[in-house]
Amino acid sequence: MAPTIPFKLESCAQAWCRLAARPIARRISLTPWGPPRARKFRWCSVASALLLFAQMLVPSLAIGNPPLITVLTVDGPITPATVDYFTRGLKYSVATGAGLVVLQLDTPGGLDTAMRDINKDILASPIPVATFVSPSGARAASAGTYILYASHVAAMAPGTNLGAATPVSIGIGGDEPQPGSGAPKTAKSIAEADKDKATPPAHNRTLTEKQVHDASAYIRSLAQLRGRNAEWAEKAVREAVSLTAEEAIKLKVVDLIASNIEDLLLQLHGRKIVVNGAVLTLNTTGADIQRINPDWRSRLLAVITSPSLALILMLLGIYGLLFEFYNPGFVLPGVVGGICLLLALFAFQLLPINYTGLGLIILGTGFMVAEHFQPSFGVLGTGGILAFVIGGVILIDTDIPGYGIPLPLIITLALCSGLFMFLVARMALLSRRRPVVSGREQLVGSFGEVLEDFSDEGWARVHGEHWRVRSAAPLKRGQRVRVNGIDGLKLSVEPQQFGSIGSKGDAK
Repeated sequence: MAPTIPFKLESCAQAWCRLAARPIARRISLTPWGPPRARKFRWCSVASALLLFAQMLVPSLAIGNPPLITVLTVDGPITPATVDYFTRGLKYSVATGAGLVVLQLDTPGGLDTAMRDINKDILASPIPVATFVSPSGARAASAGTYILYASHVAAMAPGTNLGAATPVSIGIGGDEPQPGSGAPKTAKSIAEADKDKATPPAHNRTLTEKQVHDASAYIRSLAQLRGRNAEWAEKAVREAVSLTAEEAIKLKVVDLIASNIEDLLLQLHGRKIVVNGAVLTLNTTGADIQRINPDWRSRLLAVITSPSLALILMLLGIYGLLFEFYNPGFVLPGVVGGICLLLALFAFQLLPINYTGLGLIILGTGFMVAEHFQPSFGVLGTGGILAFVIGGVILIDTDIPGYGIPLPLIITLALCSGLFMFLVARMALLSRRRPVVSGREQLVGSFGEVLEDFSDEGWARVHGEHWRVRSAAPLKRGQRVRVNGIDGLKLSVEPQQFGSIGSKGDAK
């Protein structure tokens, strides 16, 4: 990298050159060195030119700013939000000319895809990345061990540990059959039962072996690339072993032990590191340390990429839009539902989801909604609840234990949806028993008041509206009448008999 010429020094040299050029232009006809004053300015210009030339040849002579070092902090599981935070922090470090990126790590593990994305950024980084397991009591378990091996510098604080890098899959298991369930248990039967429990089915063993072999080859390749202990790395994957910081430095799993960031930078000064095939010497003396904390985008991603919250957002979005479609004009359910649904879809895009599970959840929700409009006597609703529960269980396809959606949450959401379906159906049934309050059926039997004298047809007020009415008997203005039929837009009425006041209309 070319040396940086400080702004003040460059401006000073340009000013000296301008001052030296003025007397030369005025005395161009004089002797080569001119009078004393001209010689003085000439010597200044020559000295400035030599100083600039020396700065270009010897970078150490340049009076530049101290080296910039950025610090990224990851405290928690490795998720898509962690990938976004690390990627943008690394790009910012490269753009600002940082000489080193320190990743302060404390993680119990994370998604395999997210871990591999971070390692890809580290391996392709044009500047060195030092992963520092810190503070004391922190750990780099599971996915953190892979990140530690992929980094240019691996460091740990006293009292930290790493390892337990065996990939673990989440599945739906059942109880193993118990031998001789109807007979009394003997020592032999108990031993056989324990052996059966310890031996997983053949297809599960094959899947586990494939994952372990793949992870072992991956971490071994990282260890060989960085010159670290490949045998222990493979053992951490196959046997899930762990190491303390002191043991890791003895086995050459990590490069150094430091108590804090300042101690780490002090030990890294002058260290030679290979970055993309080029050997770089770290300069960390008097470095300007800049911490890059997660911004609102990273914090929002960390919240919405929770599988449980993503499922809740999707349900709120579907029900909000359905309520808005069935009751246009409420606005609020449609706005909230649209926002929740988009956030859920964005979270599902980042999460390792099983699309069969997502399809079952959508199908189950559709069945529960269709139950409100089809007389299926609960078949659609029950099927929808079952599809929703099965889809929620298999929705997240990940290797992190506990990162899936909890079964109690799935059952609670399904029961809430079923309860909502039952309440809507009950309200629909109750509404059928209520008396008719509008339409043809409601007009027949209503009472009104005659607005003019007539003998065949005239006008009357019924339910506050003016109607053309026909009567076989003459009627007087203000007389009460009862509607007994409808013919198009005309009502057939008859005089109200004394004592026949009903419950409909405007009768008093």
